[in-house]
Amino acid sequence: MMSLTAPSEIAQRHLTLFENKHVLLAGELEDDFARQLLAHAKSVSVFTTHHGYATRMAGTGVTVHAGAEYNDEQPVDLVLFYWPKSKAEADFLLAMLTHRLGANVDWIVVGENRSGVKSIEKRFAPYGHVTKQDSARRCSLYYGECTSPAPQFELAAWFNDYPLQIAEMTLTIRALPGVFSQKSLDDGTALLLKNLPAMEGDVIDVGCGAGVIGTALLASNTKLALTFVDVNHLAVASTQATLEANGLKGSVLVSDMLSAVSGQQFDAIISNPPFHEGLETHYHATESLLESAPRYLRRRGQLVIVANSFLRYPPLIEKGFGQCDTLAKTRRFAVYHAQKSR
Repeated sequence: MMSLTAPSEIAQRHLTLFENKHVLLAGELEDDFARQLLAHAKSVSVFTTHHGYATRMAGTGVTVHAGAEYNDEQPVDLVLFYWPKSKAEADFLLAMLTHRLGANVDWIVVGENRSGVKSIEKRFAPYGHVTKQDSARRCSLYYGECTSPAPQFELAAWFNDYPLQIAEMTLTIRALPGVFSQKSLDDGTALLLKNLPAMEGDVIDVGCGAGVIGTALLASNTKLALTFVDVNHLAVASTQATLEANGLKGSVLVSDMLSAVSGQQFDAIISNPPFHEGLETHYHATESLLESAPRYLRRRGQLVIVANSFLRYPPLIEKGFGQCDTLAKTRRFAVYHAQKSR
């Protein structure tokens, strides 16, 4: 088992609250605390929007529900909710889960203070009452009960739409809470879109978010075949909605980087790869993408990514491709390009 996160460590101090309960864990799930609860609770399940976490928990004895929506019917009388880094995502999950689980369900909410967990008393107020019970390691734990579930929940109502101008076209981007660049186009992707080289054939948008990059490419060249992959079910649902809103078609898959397309090859890989997971900074996913990219490209296939300028990605790209060109650079971002020679 992996070590526990600080929010799980504070929850661990209150194991008696979980005794003989049907427990559901949701929110920013990152460790294996759910497995520890199997020894104390009547049943343990998790709801996650993160495909990688769902894969890791499979076969552990914990019931796993993965997707953009929670729709399970099994009994739950206690929710352990890990506060997400996005308050919009927190509001989204609170509305969904209180509506689906109903009243008379106990709630434990844990999170790092810097994540904004202190706003839970106000944000939970429409559904019931939670109060702070414990604090340690710069984390807080709140406990209470849902007495007034959200009267309704429709996924469609939670999309945020914004326009994206590409040449003479205006596209509609649709994004759910917690998805990267949910409210507007980010500066890194904007720089990438302005500096994309000509492409043809099969293209994959890795870590697609709301599908901005691939949708812009498709709209400019309908002869392209686009595959979109993201590890987050909310991102996959957002990309599907973006394509539909613009009358475009592509293959959209939930995938931990390139795992879902293992054995396939493409003419181009494009990405604004993530380097933030939770509240910490992680680079391993992008590093594995850059390392494996040549295997997923046909002869003369291209890799195009945008990244924060301070990240040391060029040496990794050069290692796999033999070269790395910088197509554009600002104080904050750089667009890197490499081509497979054989």
